[in-house]
Amino acid sequence: MSDELVEREVANEQAFVDRVYVQLKDSAQAARQLAREGHDRGKIGHEGGLVERDAMVYQAARRIAQLDAAHEGLVFGRLDLRPEKDPEPRYIGRIGLRDADRDSLLIDWRAPAAAVFYQATAATPQDVVRRRVLRCAGPRVVGVEDELLDDSVETDLPIVGEGALMAQLSRARDRSMHSIVATIQAEQDKAIRAPGKGAVLITGGPGTGKTVVALHRAAYLLYTERRRYETGGVLVVGPSGVFMRYIERVLPSLGETAVALRSLGEVVDGVRATRQDEPSVADVKGAARMAEVLRRTARQQAPGSPDHFRIFWRDDTIVLDRGVLGRVRRQLMSQGPRNKQLPRVANALLDAMWRQVRGERGRERGREAFNDDMLSDQSFMDFAAAWWPPLHARDVLGWLRDPELLARVSDDVLSAEDERLLLKSWSGAAEDLSVQDVPLLDELRYALGDVPVKVEDERDNPLAALEGSVDMQELFTAADREYAPTGRAWAAPTHRIEDDGFAHVLVDEAQDLTPMQWRMVGRRGRTASWTIVGDPAQSSWPVPEEASAARAEALAGKALHEFHLSTNYRNSAEIYEHAAAYAERVGLNADLPTAVRSTGVHPKVVEGVADLEAATREAVVEVAGAVGGTVAIVVPAARRSEANAWLASWPELAEDATGARAAVDSSVTPSGEDRVVVLTGLDTKGLEFDAIVVVRPEEIESEALTGRATLYVVLTRATQLLTTIS
Repeated sequence: MSDELVEREVANEQAFVDRVYVQLKDSAQAARQLAREGHDRGKIGHEGGLVERDAMVYQAARRIAQLDAAHEGLVFGRLDLRPEKDPEPRYIGRIGLRDADRDSLLIDWRAPAAAVFYQATAATPQDVVRRRVLRCAGPRVVGVEDELLDDSVETDLPIVGEGALMAQLSRARDRSMHSIVATIQAEQDKAIRAPGKGAVLITGGPGTGKTVVALHRAAYLLYTERRRYETGGVLVVGPSGVFMRYIERVLPSLGETAVALRSLGEVVDGVRATRQDEPSVADVKGAARMAEVLRRTARQQAPGSPDHFRIFWRDDTIVLDRGVLGRVRRQLMSQGPRNKQLPRVANALLDAMWRQVRGERGRERGREAFNDDMLSDQSFMDFAAAWWPPLHARDVLGWLRDPELLARVSDDVLSAEDERLLLKSWSGAAEDLSVQDVPLLDELRYALGDVPVKVEDERDNPLAALEGSVDMQELFTAADREYAPTGRAWAAPTHRIEDDGFAHVLVDEAQDLTPMQWRMVGRRGRTASWTIVGDPAQSSWPVPEEASAARAEALAGKALHEFHLSTNYRNSAEIYEHAAAYAERVGLNADLPTAVRSTGVHPKVVEGVADLEAATREAVVEVAGAVGGTVAIVVPAARRSEANAWLASWPELAEDATGARAAVDSSVTPSGEDRVVVLTGLDTKGLEFDAIVVVRPEEIESEALTGRATLYVVLTRATQLLTTIS
């Protein structure tokens, strides 16, 4: 294949890509003009104009966002079909575009017309003669890769390059995942275009493209049923903030911006936790038995609240003691979450008090007069507010810092060692939540119910009558209205639990979710369709049966569609052979996919090291000089600070990660991102690097019950070079 042929083909494709970018610019200008016209409609001065303005501005803003996100790799595919089928080439891209005459210029990769781009093979070409992948850097075509799928057709179409998939696999990695939309293979495409209802389960060993397939599935669903999924929202849940930053560019690059990307520490609105508990603590907090502990906690009397009230009315002394208050508490708690009972508290207490009125004068005055007098008595109102205060989940979680209360709610559920670990983990600042605390917080949110908004009257009375200030028909059920006092003391909550739900939930690295995390994520997907991605052999949760039961509960009643991916596109055959041998040696019962790419370079094993820093430095310098992309130094969690200090003190690597980056293709390592990073084993979940140096693998093995699975994950993160240092 001559250089002249390649240059000619690249130039031909460049002419078409230039035309597409001109149209992209024109489309963006048209969208902005639509937005301006929409704003002008709002000046008409009547309701119809405002509605029309909002609709036009919304549609224009959505299109502008889509067009802005499509610049990188806008055109990536071309199909040449049998002449009798279609004499003109079809171009595939991130989004669909039409030219000035409204003819199709670029086909959206999610459209039915583009499906054959992924589904055609040499065995079943589906009328495709040649499939071409365009490699672009921004608007510039830098190469083309062809596959001849139907050699029975007489054609003079040139075939250029080494094949799209192998070219993609040889690319250096940067710190963000590249969309592989141009090189999705047939088995992956089946999972992407699976039915929208129910739950799609995607399994497969390391490097099989599970994450990318799942993200493309989310984009595909948004394209095919936009109203449903854009209105209800799509939630993508990943194991860590590192992982979410890694994938965050994929969906926008596919033309989708209506997706919530959240790590497990960010699933609950308004909460962001990044700190990981040590494995022994995480095992306790993640266990299903914690749900019972939290259920009991939510029913406890608020610490410091009064347990006795006494008042004289007419001829009677009325007493609310522990026994009476206990009965009222049980009555209220039997009717639902405690915060929802706030409008009922006053009447429930008044009922218990009225039953103690025996005197003739009191009975003659009647219940209505009694209610009026009590609701006007500041001491009663203060007692009611203090005895049954609105409770926030974060405050109630803080109650468990009290050893006596924790022992009471954990009786027959947790062991003494479990309690010790929990108390130790909560010994720091109350606001310093760990990732493992977030599902506990969510469990309490649902056990307590939403906190309604208190409406104060002119006397600043917490349960005072505000006749007509709130429409109870809108806020509470018939039962609530029955118990509510004649005054309206509570308005709707500012955030409602029912607002947590999404139309589609995507869970990546699902094998790592604890039972409590499955309960948390499950609440967001009760009415949703699901995509679940995982590999049991890579699990960091030590009791898989418990997690499986929690997952089954989250998916209860949903049809399951299972897809298994069997080809490892990430690792070289040499690296994966090393990782697979380790998995078999330690009995992981791993799903072992077939690695399709060979480099001829086997992993390097360095043993018996005395000077760990010097050996690590030598290894990192060696691999960083041999690859053009990213390098990870993976260490046991206890050595992370030490390793970061090493890296900061190595001037040749600091220069390599910054100044020398100019020599690297800018598409490989974006400006401002470090080329060499330090990570723990769990941090590497879902990530990939050109080269990895594993420090003290035996310590990674021993730092948790699932340490062997974690080390297996680490050994499968490298695409080109792997070195271990013991």
